[in-house]
Amino acid sequence: MGWADVVFVMEKRHADRLRAKFPGALAGKRLVNLRIPDDYQFQDAALVALLREKLANYLGPQE
Repeated sequence: MGWADVVFVMEKRHADRLRAKFPGALAGKRLVNLRIPDDYQFQDAALVALLREKLANYLGPQE
């Protein structure tokens, strides 16, 4: 997290864990909760599509 300007999490529980474990590393950084339930399998096509949709405003168009 040291190099990040923005840290993205899928749900509030993730944000809470990061704040508790790495308070110094998050100081001055923007923490964005994407409000995506952590119910997906790794690389699930539905999750990938949802992440692309939610992150589009932050990352710009993807190929």
